[in-house]
Amino acid sequence: MTAASASAVCVLGGGLMGLAVAHQLARRDQSVTVISRRRSEAAGFVAAGMLAPHAEGLSGNLLELGQASLALIPRWVAQIEADSGLSCGLRTSGIVVPFRTATERDAYPTASLGQTLDRTGLEREVAGLGPEWSTGLLFEQDGQIDNRRQLMRALERACVSLGVQFMEGAEVLDLARESAGQLCGIHLRSAEGEQQQLRCQQAVLCSGAWSQQLVPQLPVFPVKGQMLSLQGPREALKRVIFGPGTYLVPREDGLIVVGATSERDAGFAEGLTPDGQKQLQAGIASLLPTAATWPPMERWWGFRPCTPDEGPLLGPGPLPGLWLACGHHRNGVLLAAITAELTAGGVMKKAPNAAEEALLGAFRWNRFEN
Repeated sequence: MTAASASAVCVLGGGLMGLAVAHQLARRDQSVTVISRRRSEAAGFVAAGMLAPHAEGLSGNLLELGQASLALIPRWVAQIEADSGLSCGLRTSGIVVPFRTATERDAYPTASLGQTLDRTGLEREVAGLGPEWSTGLLFEQDGQIDNRRQLMRALERACVSLGVQFMEGAEVLDLARESAGQLCGIHLRSAEGEQQQLRCQQAVLCSGAWSQQLVPQLPVFPVKGQMLSLQGPREALKRVIFGPGTYLVPREDGLIVVGATSERDAGFAEGLTPDGQKQLQAGIASLLPTAATWPPMERWWGFRPCTPDEGPLLGPGPLPGLWLACGHHRNGVLLAAITAELTAGGVMKKAPNAAEEALLGAFRWNRFEN
């Protein structure tokens, strides 16, 4: 085994969380190395990019975390765009949540935070909405970002422009500890098959659905999701539609991202399935019947990193020097900004304010033991 040069901070995982954390650390003049086995499998490349703490009906601490992140996103995106020279595709398109009955609508956790729509209002916001939807909620404060085609590439370039080092194709094998338990390095296998030890005193775990494979104490497991995209007429759909089990997210050029199945028993089984694709087609036909005739452009799948309460794991990890930024389930794109801010602050030993301290406490890794 060869010894690699030291890095001030190692980020374990090159997906959206890893890139977002690395970018914020580099902006604070930290030396950062991102270690990634296969960045293309990251959930950030396959998610729909909704920024929807209200439309998704979040509640409690998770809603508070989502709202805090939503407030940070314009400034966060501006930083990425300034450092990369690329657009991130941020749009405040608003999101419509349709319901079959007013009873269902009024029982929605965030109903009081949205605008109530009758059938006429629904048709005004979403032309061609399926006939079974009689009422709905409009959340104008929610939006979307083109994570798959724009945000991830912009973050990569922003990180490189700030001097972040990348070890792509490298697999982390183990975390090295001193006798007192303090993290002191990363054992890895390089893309060329050579085993190395990279010295570092601090690391951030951003390994998504695979986090438990490296740190077994963490209650993170995969939930598979299948998705597809359609090419619709430009501006055929102006609002995101967030229906039960299916959502349609329109990009500026007319591409419609459709998702997503939620397969808790699939493990890490790769590939599309007929049942999953039929579920998406049925959702399209129900929400926007005319879209069922639009040509499919792409079909893909990914693995959400889920926890028992569907909230992320943030803050210090099980061993000194290890920080956690994983387990974001279906809200990774929404929560990337606040995760990067809180994590960079922790690594830099910045004292959190009262609100930040409360959030870090609410999403500590061992909260399920109580």
